[in-house]
Amino acid sequence: MPEAPRAASPEDAASEAAAEPELDALVGANLKAERGARGLSLDDLARDSGVSRTLLGQIELGRTVPSIGVIWKIAQALGVPFSTLLASSAPRVGTTITERLKAKKLTSADGRFSSRALYPLGDAHAAEFYELWMAPHSREDAEPHRPGTRENLIVTSGRLELTVGNDSFHLEKGDAVNFSADQPHSYINRSGEECWMYLVMNYAGRK
Repeated sequence: MPEAPRAASPEDAASEAAAEPELDALVGANLKAERGARGLSLDDLARDSGVSRTLLGQIELGRTVPSIGVIWKIAQALGVPFSTLLASSAPRVGTTITERLKAKKLTSADGRFSSRALYPLGDAHAAEFYELWMAPHSREDAEPHRPGTRENLIVTSGRLELTVGNDSFHLEKGDAVNFSADQPHSYINRSGEECWMYLVMNYAGRK
C-alpha cells in the first residue's frame, strides 16, 4: 500500500490478537495456498512475477517477510488484491481494533516507505484503508493495479508529489486526490520531512 513506521497486518482485539500468526508465516501460508489453487509451480510463479524461485520458496516457508514491492509483484502475477496475501483466517467479532503498538511493519526494500492496514484482512472488502509513511527524500513506485482500481489519498503531514501515468500532482498537508490506479504511479517525497498519508483503495466489482 515504512522507520518510524508502523505497518501492515491488523490484529483483532484481546484474545484474538494473541492468536494472530506472525506476518512471515501468514504471507507464506497464503502464498502457498493461492499458488496451489492455480496449479502453478514455483518456477511458473517466478516467471510470471519476476520474483526469484529461491525467494518465493523462502517466503512460503515463512523464513522471510517480503517487501511491499515483492508482495505487489506476487499479487499481480496471481491476479489477487494485495491484501489477499496478508489475510488472516482468525475469527472476527463485530468490532475490530487495530492496535498501533501491535501492528506488524511492512516496508519497502530500502526501509523508506511503509504501509499499515487499518481494516480486517480476513475477507474481501470493497475498500481497503491504509496508513502510509515516507522518509525524507524517498520514492515508491507502484505497478498498475487491477483494472478499475481507484485510490483516494489524503496527506496528513509533510508534502507529496504524486505521478499518475504522465501527469504529476503536488499535495500539501490536508490535500486529497482520487485517481485511477490501474496505471503506473509513484509517490515521491522530495522534502526533508517525513510524509504521512491515509489511503483508501477501491476495487472494481467488489461489494
